[in-house]
Amino acid sequence: MSDTPAAGTGVSSLGEDPKSDPQYIKFKCLPPGGPLNRWSHAVTREHDFPGAQAMLYGAGVPNEEMMKNAPHVGIATVWWEGNPCNTHLLDFGKIVKRAVEKQKMLAWQYNAVGVSDAITMGGEGMRFSLQTRDLIADSIETVTCAQHHDANISIPGCDKNMPGVVMAAARHNRPFIMIYGGTIRKGYSNLLERDVNVSTCYEASGAFAYGRLQAKTNPGAEGRTPSDVMSDIERHACPGAGACGGMYTANTMATAIEAMGLTLPGSSSYPALSPEKARECERAAEVIKTTMEKDIRPRDLLTRESFENALVVTMILGGSTNGVLHFLAMANTAEVPLSLEDVDRVSNKTPFLADLAPSGKYLMEDLYKIGGTPSVLKMLIAAGLINGNIPTVTGRTLAENVADWPSLPPDQKIIRPLSDPIKETGHIRILRGNFAPEGAVAKITGKEGLSFTGKARVFNKEHELDDALSRGEIPRDENLVLIVRYEGPKGGPGMPEQLRASAAIMGAGLKNIALVTDGRYSGASHGFIVGHVTPEAAVGGPIALVKEGDTITIDAIKNRIDITNVSDEELKERKKAWKAPKPKVRRGVLAKYARLVGDASHGAVTDQWDSEN
Repeated sequence: MSDTPAAGTGVSSLGEDPKSDPQYIKFKCLPPGGPLNRWSHAVTREHDFPGAQAMLYGAGVPNEEMMKNAPHVGIATVWWEGNPCNTHLLDFGKIVKRAVEKQKMLAWQYNAVGVSDAITMGGEGMRFSLQTRDLIADSIETVTCAQHHDANISIPGCDKNMPGVVMAAARHNRPFIMIYGGTIRKGYSNLLERDVNVSTCYEASGAFAYGRLQAKTNPGAEGRTPSDVMSDIERHACPGAGACGGMYTANTMATAIEAMGLTLPGSSSYPALSPEKARECERAAEVIKTTMEKDIRPRDLLTRESFENALVVTMILGGSTNGVLHFLAMANTAEVPLSLEDVDRVSNKTPFLADLAPSGKYLMEDLYKIGGTPSVLKMLIAAGLINGNIPTVTGRTLAENVADWPSLPPDQKIIRPLSDPIKETGHIRILRGNFAPEGAVAKITGKEGLSFTGKARVFNKEHELDDALSRGEIPRDENLVLIVRYEGPKGGPGMPEQLRASAAIMGAGLKNIALVTDGRYSGASHGFIVGHVTPEAAVGGPIALVKEGDTITIDAIKNRIDITNVSDEELKERKKAWKAPKPKVRRGVLAKYARLVGDASHGAVTDQWDSEN
């Protein structure tokens, strides 16, 4: 069909989007500064696409005036039942839909799928988790582009949801805002007589296996046995809707994305069921209209400066190592240069200040009560650690967004003063050495020390270590580096998280252990842990060549991880003898994922093609 038919149709005003990326399908649109139905106009103008208009009338467009002039706003809820992080998001989408319609725009609600990390943790279902990040990005990109939406409001809840919706925004690059689903309330165990959350379940499991779990008072009495304590924790750890409450991956990504300017202020710290969260959903309609009027696009906000903010706030708050993987993927998608060296550089200059779980005692609900993320950002902007001049979805700068927010109370205990940090540099360390030539990501708060040397115990899959821990087979009398391999993006496949093992070790009180894997650790993990080892075992990285009893040294000061008792010549001989295992997953989504996915040091993305092909 011609782009320039008879005069009077208005088609001649359609043109190339100057902010489009030539690597994607190009959609013609109206120029900025005029009508807001810039992309939908292509199918709703005149009678060029009568079938499309008939379908839209059938879907709910009320009249011809709205058909021809109203912008189309997609509302993507990452909703499904059976997971507290996401079970409420459909209702949030309905609030947003009503608010968008009040702005005289058409609101189309749809869904993307996800996986509950906590439900799948330690099982085969966890292999599906990371790939949902890219599945979410694929889904939202698909609907936004194919349906000619003029803007997108995404409402994620669980870990991979947040980077997934941002990656989608970077792909379609149409006006966008994210609304975080919010954090869960604290749980309370009557038998432990203290606050609990989902991470408590996994640490309690380790304590249970090693005979260390008991009720606080009258332990062992009827109704107060270790098994009763486990049941009590399971029943009360998750009291309702919302994402896991510590500075785990969901809250890590939400706070970072707020620091990047992609949400309304407060989005990352409002509890899921708070009145503020519902009001945020209502206000989002006004803000998305502002982004459309001012032609504020995701790639205008996804910049080196905003990613720097994300890294700084992650170090300050003690965020998850998964954040590194996701920041690299988000930056890769937005064509922003970001590398492990940038993570290392920011970590080296940024103090660790927050006494938040998993390594600390407080949860996001507590931070909310003293001002939340905006108050933290206000303090960091004043200190010169965060760039307050970056633009945001509101049309104002980050500094302007938080200027009227209350400062952190002087007597609060959650965020330490800059003069008295928990650790003078960041807790996330990028390690290299003959064990991980292309990088590994360590989470070391300093509480567990800054170096570790031990003998290798090698497990070729996560379940092998889990079984050993369940049987109480990991001794306390020597330093051990527990290596879990063939769990990387390709080898897993899916790069599963391994909270079950790391939490069980903490619960069992095993202080003589370091954990190393080419897979991932949950944001709830803590201890001496190293993940994302690259190259992974499945492609013949040195982690595949380690043998039982080899000496492994981890040095968080020199940022090294090495096999110290094996010569380069010996490693070369082992490499010659190594044979790649045949993939056990041959069909289905994980087989497709294993074929497409890149390495962890570049974000484990699935749409990065060799430029020569």
